[in-house]
Amino acid sequence: MSVSVKDVAARAGVSVGTVSNVLNRPDKVSPDTVRRVQAAIEALGFVRNDAARQLRAGHSRSIGLVVLDVGNPFFTDVARGAERRAAESDLSILLGNSDDDASREARYLDLFEQQRVYGVLITPVDDAMDRLDRLRERGIPAVLVDRPSDGGDFSSVAVDDVGGGYLAAHHLLETGRRRIAFVGGPATTRQVSDRLTGARRAVAEHPDASLEVIETAALTVLEGRAAGEQLRSRPAAERPDAVFAANDLLAMGVLQALVMLGSISVPEDVAIIGYDDIDFASAAVVPLSSIRQPSELIGRRAVELLLGAIEEGRPTEQVTFRPELIVRHSTRPRSSSS
Repeated sequence: MSVSVKDVAARAGVSVGTVSNVLNRPDKVSPDTVRRVQAAIEALGFVRNDAARQLRAGHSRSIGLVVLDVGNPFFTDVARGAERRAAESDLSILLGNSDDDASREARYLDLFEQQRVYGVLITPVDDAMDRLDRLRERGIPAVLVDRPSDGGDFSSVAVDDVGGGYLAAHHLLETGRRRIAFVGGPATTRQVSDRLTGARRAVAEHPDASLEVIETAALTVLEGRAAGEQLRSRPAAERPDAVFAANDLLAMGVLQALVMLGSISVPEDVAIIGYDDIDFASAAVVPLSSIRQPSELIGRRAVELLLGAIEEGRPTEQVTFRPELIVRHSTRPRSSSS
């Protein structure tokens, strides 16, 4: 049988209201009374029912976070940044992995609505705006993460992926590469299409350069390896001299296929650059150049926007970070010494 607040009050010889004050507003109770109530709680093994308290308040002290792929270290870092900022405000993060599946995303949003979360942070699979509008009407605001809000209807925290794609391709072109392959997909993923748009802009500035697109089904190491095997199977004259992968996991897969499974040298034969600058990028067998995103800062800033909307009534805000080029061995110019 569970111990109730009434049991604690009877044991301590105080009112139920006094026990409530000790639990929630101890500064309003004398130190002697606080000690008596705490002694009763310990003796009876009382555990407060936070769920019931939160439901009476109309919401929980949790923030729902839905990411595209929890196996991608980029999203792990985003979640870490969000969790650290939430903890500063006595909030917790409930993490959902949509796995790039709209139906799974919808189930998580339904679950978060049922649990009356404080708010939602989400990297949408596709167009979830109608669903997020419904949540907002029910008092649950949302912030888009790693995805801009085109109409400004929701606050968002993102990186300039068009600019990042331009940086990556421009860097490859500066090292003397002219036959670039873009590896990434699905094409419907906003981040992928934006990075490709930026790469195309850079290549268009060089009439002697070309850009080939190799679409993948997902942004994973396995998909990158499959793309790399396709490139490895071509005659050298038909092979690109550089690869821009839409994220670091793809880049690592391409690298494995070319170097570990084949006899193609990186960067002498093919230069490779990724995107995100996850920790594994610098530790790869050939350290990978990459476009760095401030992943933890993205998560932290998203929580701040959410709290600003809830606690201060701030209007929607779109935050866009600038990506940074990180150069490592995988894009070293051919003319440079080892």
